[in-house]
Amino acid sequence: MTGIDDTIAALVARIETLEAEADIRRVQSRYMFLCDTPCPEPVADDAERIELILDLYTDDAVWEGVGDHYDGQFGRAEGKQAIREHFQRFWGEKRDPALLLNAHYLTSEQIHVDGDRATGQWIHMQPWLFSDGTALLRSSRLNNAFGKDNGRWRVTRTRTENVFIAPLRNNFAESLPSASVLMR
Repeated sequence: MTGIDDTIAALVARIETLEAEADIRRVQSRYMFLCDTPCPEPVADDAERIELILDLYTDDAVWEGVGDHYDGQFGRAEGKQAIREHFQRFWGEKRDPALLLNAHYLTSEQIHVDGDRATGQWIHMQPWLFSDGTALLRSSRLNNAFGKDNGRWRVTRTRTENVFIAPLRNNFAESLPSASVLMR
């Protein structure tokens, strides 16, 4: 190889890494977007929402809650069917009080790409507001893994650990949508 060939190869590698980071960022953000309540993307029902989320995962992916609080609350789901069942328990059961608002905010991003594999760490916050007016703020650390699957980046592992859960004052939000019209 000549010096120019080496330079071109190095630039191609850097571009591929930057594109991978951008794709992974979009996958993680889309996951959070689809988990928001009300769902900002028009979906027929929660079953459709769950399938859109599952499309972000590889067939053999793992979704797990770890640590003192999340291990008992979420446990571990291996494979798409188990992950589907995890989300069906969350959205499929009627809750009293009902969840009116849940929004995910991602921060402290670190993405590390190694060829067709990658890991990403984030901290996220999410306010929750329920139909009885009670509310809380959750924060978690995410340590997720990604892989190229048929040329597309997908989640191979979601791993979440509780940072804190704090009550918010009742009815903390003065206005909130009953449904999202963002993408309609």
